[in-house]
Amino acid sequence: MIDTALDFGKIIIADLILSGDNALIIGMVAAGLAPELRKKAILFGMVIAAVLRIIFAVIATSLLDIPGILFVGSLLLFWVCWRLFEEIRGGLDQEAELALETAQNPELGYTGAPRRTLMSALISITIADVSMSLDNVLAVAAIADGDTKMLVFGLGLAIFLMAFAATMIMHLLTKYPWISWLGLFVLIYVAGEMLYRGFFDAGTGVGPMLGLVEGFSLGKGH
Repeated sequence: MIDTALDFGKIIIADLILSGDNALIIGMVAAGLAPELRKKAILFGMVIAAVLRIIFAVIATSLLDIPGILFVGSLLLFWVCWRLFEEIRGGLDQEAELALETAQNPELGYTGAPRRTLMSALISITIADVSMSLDNVLAVAAIADGDTKMLVFGLGLAIFLMAFAATMIMHLLTKYPWISWLGLFVLIYVAGEMLYRGFFDAGTGVGPMLGLVEGFSLGKGH
C-alpha cells in the first residue's frame, strides 16, 4: 500500500517537472502566430502531445519484457536527468511561463497579419513533441513497472496538466525551484533502480543474458 502510494507520488512529480519542455515549445510557437490563431495552436499542440504520449506508452509497455530493454531504458532516463539538470539550471520553467503568458495575451508576441499557417506551426510543435513526450512516457513507464492502472493514471495526469494547468505549473516551478530539484532526485533514483534491475534481473537483465552474473528475480515488489 505504501509502495503504491509512493509510486503514484513519483509519477505526479515526474509529470510536473517534465511538462516544462512542452509548455515552452507550444508557448513560443503560438506567440509567433497572429493572435487569432494562438488559441487553436495551444489547444492542438496539447492534443498532439497527448496523442504522442499514448502512442509511446503503448510501445513502451509492449517492450518492457524484451531482454536488455530495461538496461537501455535506464541509460535513456539518465540522459533525461542530465537534460533536466541543465534545464533547471538554465531557468527553463521561467522561460516557459513567460512564453505561455505571451501567447495567451493578444497584445504581446507577434501582432501583425498572419505570416505563418496554423498547420506549419503544428508541424513544428509535433517534431519537438516527439522527444519530449518520449521523456515523460519513459519516466512514467519505469515507475509504473507494468502496472497498467498506474501507467494510465500517469498519462492521464500529464495530459490533464498540459491541457488545463500548464501556465500555473510553470509559475509554481518558477516560484518554488526546490520542487524541480526534488523531481530530479526522484528521477535519478528511478533511473538507478531501473539500471540495477536492467542488469541483474534473471529474466530480462543484461548481466545474466551475457553470463556475467547469475541474476535475481527483480520484478515489481522485489
